[in-house]
Amino acid sequence: MSQPAILEKRLYTAKATAVGGREGHAKTDDGVLEVTLVPPKALGGKGETGTNPEQLFATGYAACFGSALAHVARLQKVNPGQVSVTAEVSIGPVGKGFGLAVALHVSLPDLPRDQAEALVAAAHEVCPYSNATRGNIEVTLAVN
Repeated sequence: MSQPAILEKRLYTAKATAVGGREGHAKTDDGVLEVTLVPPKALGGKGETGTNPEQLFATGYAACFGSALAHVARLQKVNPGQVSVTAEVSIGPVGKGFGLAVALHVSLPDLPRDQAEALVAAAHEVCPYSNATRGNIEVTLAVN
């Protein structure tokens, strides 16, 4: 088993507290993000207004991947045009517990397909979410 990557320097640390698990409340220490947590209907929820950990993870991964793609494009001196990333985060049983799977759908309409695919592959190598999930869960990439 490989050793985890140790940060050379901590550039930023986000802090959030959740109370009540999937049927509770969560907020960041600075109060900027405050959400009601409810399970989705597919997991036994009642359809109440709120969000869930999978939606929060999908939002974070999509935003981070888009920034990683912009970073790689800058390094390669490529103008990617309008970038859109949609992350689908699925939850399901794995052995005796539960696991996640992610599908990233990246839209780069201003680039030829081969160049878009190369940028997406390079972004997947530098994105912190991709690095954190690599080898732990299934992550698929698609260029739309």
